[in-house]
Amino acid sequence: MEREPLVRDISDTAYWVAHYRAMETDRADAVFRDPYARALAGERGEGIAKAQELTHRNAWSFTARTYMTDRFISDEVRDGADLVVNLAAGLDARPYRMDLPKTLRWVEVDLPGILDYKEQVLGGVAPVCVLERVRLDLADETARRALFARLAAESTRAVVVSEGLIIYLDAGQVASLARDLHAQASFHTWILDLASPGLLKRLSRGRGQAVAAAGAPFRFAPAEGPDFFVPLGWTPAEVGSLLKTAARLNRLPLFLRLIAKLPEPKTVRPDRLWSAVIKLSRSSA
Repeated sequence: MEREPLVRDISDTAYWVAHYRAMETDRADAVFRDPYARALAGERGEGIAKAQELTHRNAWSFTARTYMTDRFISDEVRDGADLVVNLAAGLDARPYRMDLPKTLRWVEVDLPGILDYKEQVLGGVAPVCVLERVRLDLADETARRALFARLAAESTRAVVVSEGLIIYLDAGQVASLARDLHAQASFHTWILDLASPGLLKRLSRGRGQAVAAAGAPFRFAPAEGPDFFVPLGWTPAEVGSLLKTAARLNRLPLFLRLIAKLPEPKTVRPDRLWSAVIKLSRSSA
């Protein structure tokens, strides 16, 4: 019998991300705690993570990404956001683990299989806010535009989160998504993670090989960085370098600590190894 591939499709990446959240949760000095991550990751998540040698050495980047995304979401909710739209939500457990208002609406959007699995694992656990799950392939532009229009009509100030999503899209798909989000007047903020072309090449030789074999290669890393989104109606409001964040959290391996002390350049060269969580604000463009 043929052995099942470690990563079967793009949804399996959610298992290994959950594993790294579980690893951070287990630390005595954890910067966030996700009590559901271990169960959600399961044996598959641990197996995928341990098989990705480069990724396993760089667990700090997942910790920093989760921490920064948490912080940006909390800031937006504090400033009056009444809706969080989590695109490609995967095994994210934020509506269960974060300190959120009970009246906040949280909408998870992802493929049926991964959301069905999540519901099965979480069972009768109650979310801390109002949670809705939408089973949808975001590649279906007609369906996603209809969803965005419905959600926008039900909100006065929404924040969109697409953690771990756009690296798998091409530039045209990202631009289309950006325009669709901007078309909704109540979609005020978009939180996403971004890599440089130089880092994309490095990742593609590491953990990218497994997802590429599953039909989901890493694709999007614009040479212009966050400014890619400016002509599409989105202005970079805050950029949280994963390296700098991990340094502040004391999560970097020794060989990266000196590099993290270097000043952040005003512009990121395409060949530089760089990644960040970006908070984009809606502009009038």
